[in-house]
Amino acid sequence: MIERADQLVLEFVSRVADAAHGRLRPEQRLDFVQRLRAGVERERGGSEDARYVAKVIAGFGTPADLIDREVRRLAAAQQAAQQAADPASRQDARPVGAGDTAVFPVVADDAEPHHGAHPEDGDRRLPPGVIYGRRIATERITRRADRPAPLLRLRRAAMAGGNPMATGGRDARTIFLNNRRETMALALLVVAGLLVPFRLPTLAIFPIPAIVWAAAALTLLACQGWSFSDRLIGLTVPVLAYAVGGVLLGAARSEGGTVQAFMVSFHNVSGVLFILGTAAAVSWLAFRLLDPPHGENGNNRR
Repeated sequence: MIERADQLVLEFVSRVADAAHGRLRPEQRLDFVQRLRAGVERERGGSEDARYVAKVIAGFGTPADLIDREVRRLAAAQQAAQQAADPASRQDARPVGAGDTAVFPVVADDAEPHHGAHPEDGDRRLPPGVIYGRRIATERITRRADRPAPLLRLRRAAMAGGNPMATGGRDARTIFLNNRRETMALALLVVAGLLVPFRLPTLAIFPIPAIVWAAAALTLLACQGWSFSDRLIGLTVPVLAYAVGGVLLGAARSEGGTVQAFMVSFHNVSGVLFILGTAAAVSWLAFRLLDPPHGENGNNRR
């Protein structure tokens, strides 16, 4: 329950940080989520009750409302700073209203090139060494953008659930550490699939992979990090692949139409199908843990 309460806070701050993209500058966004995290912890008062923490989070409002208020606050602060710098502008100034849209200045890395200057050289007032270095850097960045980095999609999937601004730079490793029971269930499913190709002795009448899968099923049913439908998918996909897929493919591959031929064919293909079904179930559950459905919070997943 302690881990669940902490996870609720991290998920809320992460959603607010996502809503701030495109509306706040990076340094403003980082400062805001840090102050918001401190405010939630202050209102939480050290409580580890997930229900109470969820009620505290609900009192702060939606991420969109929080970002709207922060944008208006920054706009008012910017207007006050301009008035302090230019007292003559106070006569025409008016306070920032709730319906006003704050416009932040465009942040440019370099000055615009002078009229007649070559676009690659930028400002001619820069030293020749800086111009040459900028040209080389632009060419390298362009070449890197043309060829995608290896395992780019896999890294993006692993980081889908970990916003580095909301979690202090932590990534998928932290998500799995904060969901130890879910991680244990995934590990048991993987072990059950990996044990299938080995000829292991049975315990009573039960194969060892089936016993490991049963332990994974009990652990999975006790998890709080997935919805019931996701847990049901994780449990049924390997079994359906083993039973239904094994029967269909075994019947298609059996020769002679005898029961003995069918059982031999079923035994040959069902293990492989169980491994494939387990891999699909583990992939789905890991994806749901890293990137839970939008709008799903701790209240409907406890």
